[in-house]
Amino acid sequence: MKTKATKQVVNVITLGCSKNVVDSESLMKQLESNGVHVVFDSNRDDVDVVIVNTCGFIQDAKEESIDTILQFAQAKEQGKLSQLYVMGCLSERYKPALQKEIPDVDKFFGVNNIADIVKTLGYNFKDNLLGERLLTTPAHYAYLKISEGCDRQCAFCAIPLIRGKHQSQSLENLVQEATHLANKGVKELILIAQDLSYYGVDRYGKQRLPELLDALCEIPGLEWIRLHYAYPAGFPKEVLRAMREQEKICNYLDIPFQHIADPVLKKMRRGITSRQTYELIERFRSEVPHLTLRTTLLVGHPGEGEAEFEALLDFVARTRFDRLGVFTYSEEEDTFGARNYPDVVPPEVKQERADRIMELQQGISMEINAAKVGTLQKTIIDRKEGDLYIGRTESDSPEVDNEVIIQTDDRLKVGNFYSVEITEAHDFDLMGSIKG
Repeated sequence: MKTKATKQVVNVITLGCSKNVVDSESLMKQLESNGVHVVFDSNRDDVDVVIVNTCGFIQDAKEESIDTILQFAQAKEQGKLSQLYVMGCLSERYKPALQKEIPDVDKFFGVNNIADIVKTLGYNFKDNLLGERLLTTPAHYAYLKISEGCDRQCAFCAIPLIRGKHQSQSLENLVQEATHLANKGVKELILIAQDLSYYGVDRYGKQRLPELLDALCEIPGLEWIRLHYAYPAGFPKEVLRAMREQEKICNYLDIPFQHIADPVLKKMRRGITSRQTYELIERFRSEVPHLTLRTTLLVGHPGEGEAEFEALLDFVARTRFDRLGVFTYSEEEDTFGARNYPDVVPPEVKQERADRIMELQQGISMEINAAKVGTLQKTIIDRKEGDLYIGRTESDSPEVDNEVIIQTDDRLKVGNFYSVEITEAHDFDLMGSIKG
């Protein structure tokens, strides 16, 4: 039994996307403000309480979440920890089944239940801390979640079933949160949402992402503002104006196109055609010539035959995305796709198609990187590994994109920007040396 003088230790395990990271960070701040010693170590079970923040987006993510819950349920059975709680997307969607199958979990919480978790642990939820977080990222960058949920009706996606309808945060609260982060030393702000493009429509009756960007650019201390997870249909073109005019906004856009063949786009319910997609990309590159474009594609969706897949390959070859990721279609129960389309593409065909896309992208990435040899790149240092410093350029988001590997006798400071000459290129990384 712990005495009042001994802090309770709570380990918060975060799985899934950056939006879950923000949720965990908000919960951790609430616990810390109540005198709890909070850690975020995925392997640590010698604590009082473990809270697993789960992902339930695709099958692989579900399996990882379940495996993690079972790992800590076993640790609880062995007496290594006293309480185990589960929160997040998987818990939101499958709570009754999880309660039945894993009874060692003390309680399951869904999404947007941070206040309930804090109270269940016996602490006070503090409204005055809204927007404040205990960062689990390096101190120089942080995510800013500008909205929750999604109003889109994509056939393959379970997010609206899990997270609900789109809810924008107020512009004023977001500016306050970003200012707080900048005052703590954050230099790079990464805007995230299920759909950045829709920001403001529910709250203000119109898209207000451009106004939000302009307001964030006024915050002292921020040097880079990066955009993740925009939606192509109805993309707010004023964002391109903000990119051109505002030096702090990175010439970087993460916009998942998913596919290019019209029969597949129609079955996906994406609300955009192949022609409109190509026109949108042309507009991006004409209005922001040095734009780094990241996308995500989905192969093996119902309706994708060989002809549709060949169109997708051609799309990748013609567009030459700077950054690209691929998922294989995973039928998600209760989605429009699962109810209406048979999942007929064999798993091995899906994987073979994903591999072909990535093989093509590997060559494109190598060519794009090779063109940077001899150039000077503004680079932020993320960490030191042995004798090497690891950084990123404006074209690279943490965790998912290229890195710049720097060997130098100089002592560099993590979180600072340096001018780096690119000396060598690899498929998905760059080598460089400090200049000036």
